[in-house]
Amino acid sequence: MKFLPRMAFALLVLILPVARASGQQLQCKPCSNDFGQVQTGTSKQYVFLLTNTGRRNIHILSKWKNGKSFSFGSFPVPLTLAAGKSTHLPVNFTPLVAGKIAGNVTLISDASNPRLIIAVSGTGVNANAATLRVSPSSLSFGNVNVGVSASLQLTLSASNGAITISSAQVNSSEFTLSGLALPVTIAAGQTITAKVIFTPQISGTASAKLTLVSNAANSPTAVPLTGVGVAAGAHSADLTWDPSKDIVIGYNVYRGGKTGGPYNQINQVLDASTNYTDAAVNAGATYFYVVTAVNSANQESPFSNQVKVVIPSP
Repeated sequence: MKFLPRMAFALLVLILPVARASGQQLQCKPCSNDFGQVQTGTSKQYVFLLTNTGRRNIHILSKWKNGKSFSFGSFPVPLTLAAGKSTHLPVNFTPLVAGKIAGNVTLISDASNPRLIIAVSGTGVNANAATLRVSPSSLSFGNVNVGVSASLQLTLSASNGAITISSAQVNSSEFTLSGLALPVTIAAGQTITAKVIFTPQISGTASAKLTLVSNAANSPTAVPLTGVGVAAGAHSADLTWDPSKDIVIGYNVYRGGKTGGPYNQINQVLDASTNYTDAAVNAGATYFYVVTAVNSANQESPFSNQVKVVIPSP
């Protein structure tokens, strides 16, 4: 299925509100973000998606932020967001010191949730500080039959000095770490490998986090883990789409129960491929799917064309 991922921007005219729009919701997606590791003195930007889910205009009247290391990108206020429309809120993280930094940004509007607070955080890292790097930064196992194990490899490397990993913990019994005898020291510029094993115990999506504690400047280092347990013989919907003509870093997949939505995102992490298998479907049900593309600035395209999928019964 083809779609155009280019973003469309419109000039919005402010209309001063007479009264707060009852039932109007200003929603954020996501409503929090960890910028990860950013070298002190440099900046990294993340773009939040804001959506008016109601049937009347919402007026975003003011903004402010908490935390010296965070700032707004181009987002002039006051701003009128039309019913059913979305806009982008860019936020910058510029760490002034090394270490974990947390804050928030706040938007004031005449929506039924007049104070929208978005949590932000990040880790400042000195340019010459020893850092533990993990590749890939997250693991997605896809579909795995219940009771069957699948494994994916992680590469751990030390930058700017030797790193000693003292402990590792996974917060789910369905995921285990293998091949890493602790404590272990990685010499500067060197790498070691380990495996994460996913053994689903029940059907459905499983998510967890691998946490590595070390003497690195970016300790603890977290690695998100996801996978889908599939019962043998269960139905699934296999989706494919044409790649974006623009440069993108991945795609999000959405599913709805009726034509035209509303849709809910069903992928846990950004899908770098142009295919997706939805194993969490019910026999005899009908689903409607759309896809969006995401670029390196975390800007998300409009929905693609819709695809209808009818699941067989039984």
